Amino acid sequence: MTFNVTEELSDFTRRYVELWQEKTGFPPASSELYGIPSPCIERTGDGVVHWLPQPFSAQEKLSKVETALEIRLQDSIHDYYVMQFAGDMTASFAGQNFSLIQVWSEDDFIRLQENLIGHLITQKRLKLSPTVFIGTTDSDMGLISVCNLTGQVIFEQFGSHEREILSTNLVSFLSVINPVVYG
Repeated sequence: MTFNVTEELSDFTRRYVELWQEKTGFPPASSELYGIPSPCIERTGDGVVHWLPQPFSAQEKLSKVETALEIRLQDSIHDYYVMQFAGDMTASFAGQNFSLIQVWSEDDFIRLQENLIGHLITQKRLKLSPTVFIGTTDSDMGLISVCNLTGQVIFEQFGSHEREILSTNLVSFLSVINPVVYG
C-alpha cells in the first residue's frame, strides 16, 4: 500500500493523541501554547492547553515562501505544513527525541512562512543547499529538515554543512517515528 505525506502525518498524529489519552486521560497538552488562540483548543487550565488536531487547508500552500525566494519547494513540504492545525508533537527516531513542528493557527502559519524564508535566506548566504525544517531537537541548532533538492529527511546543524540522512523521504520518515509523551 502506498501512503502519502498527509496519510502518514495523520496516522502519526492519531498515534500521538492516543498515547497521550492512554498515559494521561486527556488530549495532548502544551504549556508553551497556553493563551494562544487556535481552533485546536479543547480545554485549558493549570497553565496548559489541551488540543486536538483540526483540518487545515491553505489554498496557496507555501507559495509566499516560493515567491519570496524564487524557489520551488518539494510537494511533500507543502502537504506536511497545510494538512492540519495541531500543537507540536514529540517523537523519537533511532533513540533521539525531537519535536515535529506543526501549525497552530492561521497567524502561526504566517509566522512559519516568515521563519522558513529567513532559514532559506541564511542557507543561500552560506552557500548551503536548501532545506526546510520540520522538527527541532533539544540542541539549539539541531534541526530535522527535508532537503529541497532530494526530498531526503536529514538532521542538520543550522548554518553548518553537517548533515546526516535519516530517511529517503518524508513519507518513510513519518512512518517509522514513534510518539513520545513526557511526564
